[in-house]
Amino acid sequence: MKNKISGKDLIKLGFPKNNSINIAIGHLNRYKKKEKKEKVINELKEVMKTPEAYRLDPFWGKIIEALLQKEKTVRHQLNPQRAPYVIFGENEISDGAKHQLFESLKLPVAVAGALMPDAHSGYGLPIGGVLATRNAIIPYGVGVDIGCSMCLSIFPINATYIDGKRQFLENILKEHTKFGPKEIHKKLHDHDIFYRDEFQSIDVVKRLKEKAYKQLGTSGSGNHFVEFGEVDITDENNEWNLPLGRYIGLLSHSGSRGLGANIAMHYTRLAEKQCPLPKQVQHLAWLDMDSHDGREYWAAMSLAGDYAKACHDDIHARIAKLLGVRAVGKVQNLHNFAWKQTVNGIETIVHRKGATPARKGELGIIPGSMTAPGYIVRGRGNKNSLESASHGAGRVFSRRKCMENFTKSEMKKVLKENKVTLISGGLDEAPMAYKDIDKVMGNQLELVEVVGKFIPRIVRMDKGKK
Repeated sequence: MKNKISGKDLIKLGFPKNNSINIAIGHLNRYKKKEKKEKVINELKEVMKTPEAYRLDPFWGKIIEALLQKEKTVRHQLNPQRAPYVIFGENEISDGAKHQLFESLKLPVAVAGALMPDAHSGYGLPIGGVLATRNAIIPYGVGVDIGCSMCLSIFPINATYIDGKRQFLENILKEHTKFGPKEIHKKLHDHDIFYRDEFQSIDVVKRLKEKAYKQLGTSGSGNHFVEFGEVDITDENNEWNLPLGRYIGLLSHSGSRGLGANIAMHYTRLAEKQCPLPKQVQHLAWLDMDSHDGREYWAAMSLAGDYAKACHDDIHARIAKLLGVRAVGKVQNLHNFAWKQTVNGIETIVHRKGATPARKGELGIIPGSMTAPGYIVRGRGNKNSLESASHGAGRVFSRRKCMENFTKSEMKKVLKENKVTLISGGLDEAPMAYKDIDKVMGNQLELVEVVGKFIPRIVRMDKGKK
């Protein structure tokens, strides 16, 4: 804004001489910088007449919350004892991942936790970590790629079609799937998601709308993929009433793209400022669910999760149209998200960072690697896992270790042995980087039951590291 608002201006309006002035100036200069100072001052005068009335306002609520806040920000200390937890497949999980879970369980807001059998170290919570908290949301407990998820479409076409039409199917993935930060579709699609109120009421989200519009129906880099494969239905009581047999399937792994990443970074910075923690767990800083930023993050996170679903839906709709057939079955689940859930009789926020929801009867898809099968599962609602399961096979080798330990020729040999065509994908995603998916599944028999299997045949990923 022209002639920025100063601390003196706010003091004249009745602000106390404390941190509320810094918060207000930062908020106003960030989001009202294009407006005239006089106009903003007049708006502030109206707000100051009845501040309580604006406590839940999407914009003014943050300033009013700071204005009315009486307690100073204090550094939190970890509890000496961990909250209750259970680890599944403990012998297959690194000490580093376990240690990260143990640290998170000492947070003052921790209620319970669990570690899935595909777990490995991450930032804040380990990948495969599940944490229930009391009235607190941890942005890094959800993850940077909010809404990272799986989607499987089952088509009423016999799986033998893949070998007969392999070139046709390869061309579909080459020409009609997009990966990484730069690739977008020539023809952009509209979607109901862009008319959601959050794109107007949350300033940080509003600025990301154009990027989100361009990236709809695209996939990220890293381990994101779109692939054709064979779906083997093994449960005659399956939810789609399909006869036992093998069908063509389309499986995608992606998230909320730039929208989710920017939301994660923005609210993580806010959490770390508002919730000082010991250095080793600072990534686990939380936002109070009763605070303006906590409520706003929850709304933004929910939008990002729905946007991730919209991306999958767009990918699958484009490809179904090219196949000329509608899907007869679909499985879709988030595995980087947070849910409100009752745990041990307490209302909590359950963070699943690389973990599949597995409430009783709930369907999910747990992938292996570009050569290993994925499993369609039905949740058993196990309370010890906080009704969760693994989100994949889990890495054994980091991306850097893959580049140091494997060669392109080794990777090509494994692909050939498994009859998999790889259109694009780097050595950092080599099949050898991952745990044995069958061992992982064996360690979570009490968490899910298997309904079917997905066998990859034609895979496209981002080019990755060569």
